[in-house]
Amino acid sequence: MADNRIITALDVHSLDDMKKLVESLGDSVSFYKVGMELFYSAGPDAVRYLKDQGKHVFLDLKVHDIPNTVGQSIRALTRLGADLMTLHGTGGRAMMEAAAEAVRNEAEKLGIERPRLLAVTVLTSIDEACWEEIGGKYEIAETVLRLAKLAKEAGIDGTVSSPYEAKAIREMNGSDFLIVTPGIRPSFAVANDQKRFTMPRQALQDGASHLVIGRPITKADEPRDAVRKILEEIQGV
Repeated sequence: MADNRIITALDVHSLDDMKKLVESLGDSVSFYKVGMELFYSAGPDAVRYLKDQGKHVFLDLKVHDIPNTVGQSIRALTRLGADLMTLHGTGGRAMMEAAAEAVRNEAEKLGIERPRLLAVTVLTSIDEACWEEIGGKYEIAETVLRLAKLAKEAGIDGTVSSPYEAKAIREMNGSDFLIVTPGIRPSFAVANDQKRFTMPRQALQDGASHLVIGRPITKADEPRDAVRKILEEIQGV
């Protein structure tokens, strides 16, 4: 039985590769992430295929521009029927408010359920050394909380944040706020390029609502078996 808290990242660059992976995972996975690599290669057909298969879709394009451009972009993406979509929280209040208004209006116009919007805070590939190098004024954790607070005030449904900040965001923004955490590495996997990561069970215990897991599943010799192991790790949480 699939667990909607697990979002499998489809980090492939063709529609054929995506279909093979989705078919191999079958009913063990019900929620998939379509990121920039796949979307820029396969386009909207990637989302349409997954929805035709009865899957939930996390469209992770991290939209970031001036408020009007972001609003119009979110309006267009809403038509694809994804369940979750992302924009960068660092775009500021006006940008996030434009996105929130656009997704509400377009979903109402189409008569569809509104996709939930997530504000990306600080990428999990960034550590303190990198943060200092790019001029971070506050510590990463403080910046993440500032952006999470701003996102909620702007009408955004949740954040994409590292599991390190999940507990503090949950305490600050309440039980209805979505917290999607990449940087998840099961006990049997290696860290790869993630700097701020933790294990699935700990992330859920700390308040994460969804876990994005890519290579530990998609690069496994037996992807379905990898999913099974992850579900065993989070059993009872």
